[in-house]
Amino acid sequence: MEVISRGRGKAKPAPNMSKDEVKKILIEKIYQESNHIINDEDDLFYEYLDYKDDKMNLVSLFSGCGGLDLGFELAGLYASIGKERALRAYKSKETYNEIRKESIFHTIYTNDLFEEANDTYRANSPVGIIQHRKDIRKVKRFPKSDIVIGGFPCPGFSEAGPRLIDDERNFLYIHFIRCLMQTKPAFFVAENVKGMLTLGNGEVIKQIIEDFSSAGYNVTHKLLNARDYGAPQTRQRVILVGTRVDINYKYVFPEPTHGSGKLPYVTLKDAIGDLSENPGPYFTGSFSSMYLSRNRKKEWTDQSFTIQASGRQAPLHPSGPKMVKLSKDKWELPGMEDLNRRLSVKEIARIQTFPDWYSFKTSEKPINESAKLDLIYKQIGNAVPVLLARAIAQPIADWVINNLNEAKGTDNISLSLV
Repeated sequence: MEVISRGRGKAKPAPNMSKDEVKKILIEKIYQESNHIINDEDDLFYEYLDYKDDKMNLVSLFSGCGGLDLGFELAGLYASIGKERALRAYKSKETYNEIRKESIFHTIYTNDLFEEANDTYRANSPVGIIQHRKDIRKVKRFPKSDIVIGGFPCPGFSEAGPRLIDDERNFLYIHFIRCLMQTKPAFFVAENVKGMLTLGNGEVIKQIIEDFSSAGYNVTHKLLNARDYGAPQTRQRVILVGTRVDINYKYVFPEPTHGSGKLPYVTLKDAIGDLSENPGPYFTGSFSSMYLSRNRKKEWTDQSFTIQASGRQAPLHPSGPKMVKLSKDKWELPGMEDLNRRLSVKEIARIQTFPDWYSFKTSEKPINESAKLDLIYKQIGNAVPVLLARAIAQPIADWVINNLNEAKGTDNISLSLV
């Protein structure tokens, strides 16, 4: 994540404020932003929302192609019908579609501006979910829900203070909190990049936790690695989980299921070894000096590098000769394109733990094939690995099964602006 310099010196410590003081600042800022929003015909979707009294109704912000959402749905199936049955069904689109309604989590609304990602989400999801393809800054009011999930984009910071909420570049961060303050869901789960922990010498994450807490939540966070939960990929992400303060539940992050003393890590051979002869489409083209500034190839017995949101930056397939380090920030790729290729979209989807039946849509606009393919790489690279999302959601799903009435105790919900 690029950190944009603002030329204002060192990071500033977050000022010590009470939750009430932080909340006052948030309300004032949200009120200012809300005054710029104009009601329009999009609000008509509220009458079509498919609420279920016996489910945890879920709202997904920055939903993308649906990795985080699918992981939550799968966790809800683990809790309601059992792990083995859920995993067997997950391998077949027809079988999965038959049982997915049994999940304790029920998505009612998504919001994202990425057109092709929305198309992908719709193609793979149950009928009835309201998709709002609209700038979140222009959404006047959010639907009430029991849980809100999403990975809000992380803006560029060089320092923290006087408060993140005062920085005009942080609109998206503000509007995630605006959704929580409007609708008071029982839980929220937010995902972001590892770099958030070190931005502003740690002051950024401190202030973000304070701001989410002031919206009425007990917030915990942790850096998780996807490979520890069954994904064949080293991918570290910061996860924030909030529980509404009136709910008698303390979220505890799940213990790793893979690694030392546990199940063996899933390797590239395990995940994509059977696709070598028929990998499907993959991004082609020259390798830039930036691409060759570091190693891009793992062994079959390793986990993949982090899958990025770009076809050109996709890791190399494990086959062919190893890369050779020539000097600092300079590597050689023997044979170049003749003996090496990037991972295909089907391979990176597997590495992100999407099932093979999950279809990814691209643009119908008259653009070249490389650009169309890159839109798929972008969707998959932006997603949360499904199995990581499942692990994060599981403690909530298991608790909800036995405490649904408490989790849905939302009598104080208001759809007012603040």
